[in-house]
Amino acid sequence: MKTRAAMLDSFLTQAGWGAARYSPLAGDASKRRYDRLTGKAGARAILMDAPPETGEDVRPFARIARHLLGLGLSAPQIMAQDDTRGFLLLEDLGDDLFARLMETDPVLEPQLYAAAVDVLTHLHKTTPPPLPIFDATQAAEWIAPAFDWYQFGATGAVDMAAKARVRGILRALLEPLDAQPRVLIQRDYHSENLLWLPDRDGPACVGLLDFQDALQGHRAYDLVSLLQDARRDVSSDMEATMIHRYLEQTGQDAETFRTAYAVLGTQRNLRIIGIFARLCLRDGKAHYIDMIPRVWRHIERNLNHPALHELAVEIAQTLPRPAADILTELREQCATCPNR
Repeated sequence: MKTRAAMLDSFLTQAGWGAARYSPLAGDASKRRYDRLTGKAGARAILMDAPPETGEDVRPFARIARHLLGLGLSAPQIMAQDDTRGFLLLEDLGDDLFARLMETDPVLEPQLYAAAVDVLTHLHKTTPPPLPIFDATQAAEWIAPAFDWYQFGATGAVDMAAKARVRGILRALLEPLDAQPRVLIQRDYHSENLLWLPDRDGPACVGLLDFQDALQGHRAYDLVSLLQDARRDVSSDMEATMIHRYLEQTGQDAETFRTAYAVLGTQRNLRIIGIFARLCLRDGKAHYIDMIPRVWRHIERNLNHPALHELAVEIAQTLPRPAADILTELREQCATCPNR
């Protein structure tokens, strides 16, 4: 049986990149690996190595990339594809991540966020491809890690009754959204997954990177992902300005949309604190704990919406705030729950 390295060499040789030089790129929370390839005359490409035996699958990424490209958006072009062995050779969109640009040159922040909002406006005018539907039942189920990992790590136990109550309240809040039109949601639409391509026109000036888990869902979801970023602070003024920009461009009813935004923001951020706790406790990635306080602030801000009062009371009674002692407790359990 061929080794993974031999399969990779065969794939690149067939694609005409057999003599390319490798340089590793920062990965994400998945088991995928990324390398930049430099070939003849300085030509560059990105290799995605997604071993199927680890549960990875390159087909969703390739399918959604082609859909986005067909809409005039800047997903990476697919240069070569091996579904069976889990390799993709992708167009290299460069290094100008929104997060890095805003860190080194904060004056760019309004321009970059406006461009990212404009991508969503463009995308939400189109019919989504046939993707699984992200409905109220699934969304409510997906907050389970907040209890199974965050509450467990913080307190040593999971309050199953409280978990059921939170799910029930949240599902009731989410159900009205199921009757509203659905769009393609990328799910991880934030500053670490967006690239600045100023030489391209219109919404194509934003490079898109992480969309393989796309679903059909509510139009507020990716806007929450963008503006309630787990990895960097976005001011309340910037958030309000960009929500207003989206509302002006799309003509959505402001009150209805803002309620949906708060509900989905709560759902998304509850899930995130659980996932971050799991990445520490199970996978040994303690640095994710550092981001939990920011995510908790998003939750608290969303819960201030009058429509979420009952949920706010329940969460206050069941999930501990991530104070310093709670964060220390989580860090001290890093990599201690590999089989939970």
